Amino acid sequence: MFRSVLIALSRNAPVRQLLERSTPGRRISSRFVAGLTIADALRVTAELNRQGFAVSLDSLGESVRTEQQARSAADVYHRLLDAIADRGLNANVSVKLTGVGMDVSAALAESTVSGIVAHAERLGNFVRVDMEGSGYTEPTIALTEHLHARHPGAVGTVLQAYLYRTVYDTERLLEQGIRIRLCKGAYKEPARLAFPQKADVDANYVRLVRMMLPSGVFCGIATHDPTMIAATERFAAEQGIARDRFEFQMLYGVQRELQRDLLRRGYGVRVYLPFGTDWYPYFMRRLAERPANVLFLLKNLFT
Repeated sequence: MFRSVLIALSRNAPVRQLLERSTPGRRISSRFVAGLTIADALRVTAELNRQGFAVSLDSLGESVRTEQQARSAADVYHRLLDAIADRGLNANVSVKLTGVGMDVSAALAESTVSGIVAHAERLGNFVRVDMEGSGYTEPTIALTEHLHARHPGAVGTVLQAYLYRTVYDTERLLEQGIRIRLCKGAYKEPARLAFPQKADVDANYVRLVRMMLPSGVFCGIATHDPTMIAATERFAAEQGIARDRFEFQMLYGVQRELQRDLLRRGYGVRVYLPFGTDWYPYFMRRLAERPANVLFLLKNLFT
């Protein structure tokens, strides 16, 4: 119930406008968002690199409604890719299709993302086509497949363990050698599409990990759940899978000590680092995923 309320609030325009424009709102969001500008994002990336973390940069923004907005959003990624190369940062980028034009037209989204992927390939970098709600699952996977065929190794996508279809999507992408970030899923989906019970999501997550790790395709195991991390470690050890054959991926500001512990134990850890003025929907989904985050923020609001 509480999760549903927070997800509903993530779509509430008046609340969004209020918080995005307020100093307290921006201060609270800083737990999970690197800042408002490219400079903020690069500064935090450099600091995370110094600590030993790799980074995936996400310029926040969803459901742009005009071609001009989509092109402007794509330009941010081109600037990021150049800055990453110029500064020698250990970072790649994550792109949401609705942030670069999918809700305007599929052709526009293909044009913008294709340009970003081609740019990344020239620089020896990588683009993660991020996943959104279930209505975008097939278009996201299909576009990733299309771009991978043209730019092999320069593009991958995200799969969500709470969707029933994900086991088939995992087989489909691994057969093509497409890199996957596996997460549990942050959107509210109906029971006809997604496992409604956490125990079933967890069981499916472990099943998918057991498909990905032996495949030879470098995948990101994106979770903050110690149980899922332990299951991944056990399976890798049982199968003799080296720690450099996959990486753990975690959100900026979440389970920081766990992130550091994984680094200390020799695992690769990539921090998903969002930034930008359109931080509100992302921020609310992070609260919905883990109610303890709400308590943490309320505590810090009064200290």
